[in-house]
Amino acid sequence: MHYQYVIIGSGPTGLGAAYRLKELGITDFIILEKEDYIGGLATSFVDEKGFTWDVGGHVQFSHYKYFDELMEKALGKDGWLTHQRESWVWIENRFVPYPFQNNIKYLSPETMWSCLEGLIELYKNPFKGKPANFREWILATFGTGLAQTFMFPYNFKVWAYPPEDMNAVWVGERVAVTDLQRVTKNILFDKDDYSWGPNSTFQFPKEGGTGAIWQNVGRLVGEENILLKAEVTGVDPQAKKVSLADGREITYGTLLNTMPLDLFTQKVKGLDPAVTEKAQGLKHSSTNVIGIGLKGKPKEDLATKCWMYFPEANSPYYRITVFSNYSEKNVPDPDTQWSLMTETSESSKKPVDQKTLMADTIKALIEDQLIESEDQILSQFHFRTEYGYPTPSVERDGILKQVLPALEPYGIYSRGRFGAWKYEVSNQDHSLMQGVEWTNRVVLGVPELSLFFPDTANAMWGK
Repeated sequence: MHYQYVIIGSGPTGLGAAYRLKELGITDFIILEKEDYIGGLATSFVDEKGFTWDVGGHVQFSHYKYFDELMEKALGKDGWLTHQRESWVWIENRFVPYPFQNNIKYLSPETMWSCLEGLIELYKNPFKGKPANFREWILATFGTGLAQTFMFPYNFKVWAYPPEDMNAVWVGERVAVTDLQRVTKNILFDKDDYSWGPNSTFQFPKEGGTGAIWQNVGRLVGEENILLKAEVTGVDPQAKKVSLADGREITYGTLLNTMPLDLFTQKVKGLDPAVTEKAQGLKHSSTNVIGIGLKGKPKEDLATKCWMYFPEANSPYYRITVFSNYSEKNVPDPDTQWSLMTETSESSKKPVDQKTLMADTIKALIEDQLIESEDQILSQFHFRTEYGYPTPSVERDGILKQVLPALEPYGIYSRGRFGAWKYEVSNQDHSLMQGVEWTNRVVLGVPELSLFFPDTANAMWGK
């Protein structure tokens, strides 16, 4: 079999590339997907008790008009629910509104003063120069008190790497910075300060979880253009040939890869060994999603919450989504059931005991006053993905500058959440647009924006 365009992976990037090819009138392409379903990390599962789960707390918001229009086309205007974000931090046995640093008035006087004192010290002696890593950036932005109270413990639980292993290039719109004047005013006038960031409102599918979006985009691409259970085992760039695990071979004119870049380089025959070795230096964390289906109704203080952050050491999870609040159809019977979805990161620097994770999670849910007892539990779901987050490590940009261009002389491009490893442009909208922009480049000669200019792409939010 021969195709002009071969796309490895049916996540948002691969589907975006294929959708744009078809939109341009090009049908000589195929998507190769190793699983028996499409969507990649943006898929959804229904467990044996009928509860729906995503692979993490996905929400739908966008920096791109093109993406918005495709989402409406995928599910229709009536296929979406719109939510006002309610995100909170659980600390010191209380909920503190997010952004945490703007709402330290909720904390004990001792902790509040520690955070404020750090900000005052930073105001008196501001950090000079450019932070060498994420740890330095945190201290230069939040001060010692906020760093030790929230930023250090929480970010280690999220990333599964110490902050000194990470760069600060990715931060952009992802982290709210601190304004001493604003924080002080909030304390003195007892003012709540909730709204920040590009996802202060967000959308979610009425039915089917996040996976429903991408199943429908797949239908727009055409099921005849997607080959499931097609695991790529090798790429011969000289012969322009892809080998599959079942023995089939497919030749191509141009190849788009979206599988993890470190794994992909191992499969490319004849690639400079130094390039392959360099790619192995990319860091990632794994994600454990645990879904807990529950009987009854959520406690009153959870009734409108979207997601919550957990910096403290008693819990394995760093974030919990009240998933039944996203859509009542995420549970079989919304009148008598609800659900919580937890996320726990994992890496060589932060191992997780898979045998005890479920029990540890349930124990922490009770300690954190989210559920009252195990008797409420109707369903337990656990999904682990080895590649959960592409870590923006201090070495990352140097690696990408060497590896990505080394593939292009062979007509091979690598894009997407793990194909290009740029966390700062790896949301669903970014990932889809990386695929769309790749198609525009190889077909129309239009330069790509999102991958190479993340700050510009993110600055387009709301425009």
